[in-house]
Amino acid sequence: MPRHLRRRSAGRGERRAAPERLQKVLARAGLASRREAEEWIRAGRLTVNGAPASLGMRVGPADQVRLDGRLVRQREPAGAGVAFIYNRSSGERLDQAPEESGEQAVPLLQRLPRRAGRRFIVISPMPRIDGGLELLCGDGEYAARLQRRVRQWVSAFSVRVIGELTESQCEGVLGGALDSGVHLEVLGCESAGGEGTNRWYAVRARGASGKDIRQLLERQGARVSRVLRTQLGTLNLERTLPRGHFRALASEELEALLTAQPSEQAAGSGRAG
Repeated sequence: MPRHLRRRSAGRGERRAAPERLQKVLARAGLASRREAEEWIRAGRLTVNGAPASLGMRVGPADQVRLDGRLVRQREPAGAGVAFIYNRSSGERLDQAPEESGEQAVPLLQRLPRRAGRRFIVISPMPRIDGGLELLCGDGEYAARLQRRVRQWVSAFSVRVIGELTESQCEGVLGGALDSGVHLEVLGCESAGGEGTNRWYAVRARGASGKDIRQLLERQGARVSRVLRTQLGTLNLERTLPRGHFRALASEELEALLTAQPSEQAAGSGRAG
């Protein structure tokens, strides 16, 4: 190959991707957390170009990484297609098909694209008894960044209770006190309609999990029958996404989750039935 073409080829390779730590590469491939990858290295399960891997070593796109003899397909850093929003039914397990799934009688974790990873992490998962918006990520590095930021996000929930909340109960919810002594920043607790004995309330709070919201209301003597998350940070559960369905996040949506300041988050509080 002529010298000038060799130089050009090398330049493209250098710009494409610099060598990274092996643990980071495996995490981005969705195979393991960095800590798990370190354990695999110590156990001798990983090789790089036919030689045993060592802690701290770096690999590039041209290196052959094998786990238990099987080739690991490296993924370049990319925002699109690694995270998914899912409308989960109450009581549904992600590794089992929802009862009302009909023609889609396949668990969510088997329906997600394999190219997005083999191991998905649920960011701030809702309790199994509840449902609504779930955020899943197949990239270990992005998942870790999302987990670090989730307590900064405003989330919105539709809560169904038996009977109406009194003014005193609503004030208690707004106080944000949890059993642990921690006080959440609760931004709203408003009536959202309902029929008969079932009443819906829209609750918004910063850094709250579904478990926190249920606890906030039950501490006030409310009988909670369902909690559905409708907003998580800059993501809102669209009515066009039926229960049991998912969609991939665009790179812009993922970037917004990772960079948006608290004041920039939309204050969605729509009711989910």
